[in-house]
Amino acid sequence: MSALLAVQDLKVSFDTEDGVVHAVEGISYEVKPGKTLGIVGESGSGKTVGTLTIMGLTRAANTQISGKAIFDGEDLLSATEQQMRAIRGDEIAMIFQDPLSSLHPFFTIGSQLVEAIQVHNKVSKAAARTRSAELLTMVGLSDARDRLNRYPHEFSGGMRQRVMIAMALANEPRLLIADEPTTALDVTVQAQILELIADLQAQTGTAMIIITHDLGVVAEVADEIAVMYAGRIVEQASATELFANPQHPYTQGLLASIPRLDRDRTAGLDPIAGRPPSLIAPPSGCAFHPRCPRAFDRCSADLPPLERAAAGSEHLVACLLSPEERSVKR
Repeated sequence: MSALLAVQDLKVSFDTEDGVVHAVEGISYEVKPGKTLGIVGESGSGKTVGTLTIMGLTRAANTQISGKAIFDGEDLLSATEQQMRAIRGDEIAMIFQDPLSSLHPFFTIGSQLVEAIQVHNKVSKAAARTRSAELLTMVGLSDARDRLNRYPHEFSGGMRQRVMIAMALANEPRLLIADEPTTALDVTVQAQILELIADLQAQTGTAMIIITHDLGVVAEVADEIAVMYAGRIVEQASATELFANPQHPYTQGLLASIPRLDRDRTAGLDPIAGRPPSLIAPPSGCAFHPRCPRAFDRCSADLPPLERAAAGSEHLVACLLSPEERSVKR
């Protein structure tokens, strides 16, 4: 199956008063039709910047962008702003991280949904409003026609997130990008939102990229997972393989910091020491080496390439440790 989206050596940097922020440093991945790629990592690892760049939302005078993002045969990075306006919200849609700030407080939910539909479709306002009510019903909101007349502040966090999902799916996009879709929601609502996204994806066959720092979230929905650190992908594998056999010390640290039912409840969690590095002055060599418990001399000097964890494997890892040294029992 050919890829719907193929990102190739994407680099994004920003000129600031403090120096150049190297937000994304040469990432590559593919998303196939109907499949889900999970991109995980701590805040500041470049997860969101990479996908915003694909959407054409980081273009500015102080931004340097290189690489390619081939979507259905066309390079999004070289597309004009007019071409991107036609693609955004239609072919590719995004669920933004904070629905309260993403929805306009001065306009009703209905007017915002109607606008999203009419921008890409030659339909009447009445037809767009009918479609909007159908979308709200589809995402599990009752009394849809009444809710079209309400404002974002009248909805709970979970309800606003459902509205964002409805807006993203309004024009039946081929690729859906979900940026931290369950942030700030309680556990019960998180489960409902993830189940809703999975059900809608199964119905529509939409490909998806889900961005999160929560490995529990991608475990529920992702087919493949890319782990990012300091602007680079440090490990990439199928979800099953990544959880069963993590190879990079950073991935292992993320997994070790998650509570598990099969562990002693009195035992403490094992956090990753230190803090993520500055993207203005990142460490030399492997960016994770100052926090890595198994770092050795070469780690501070040589940048490890992203390569196969073993011959013939689709599991990719960027680590100078030998396969035997990387393997751990979990």
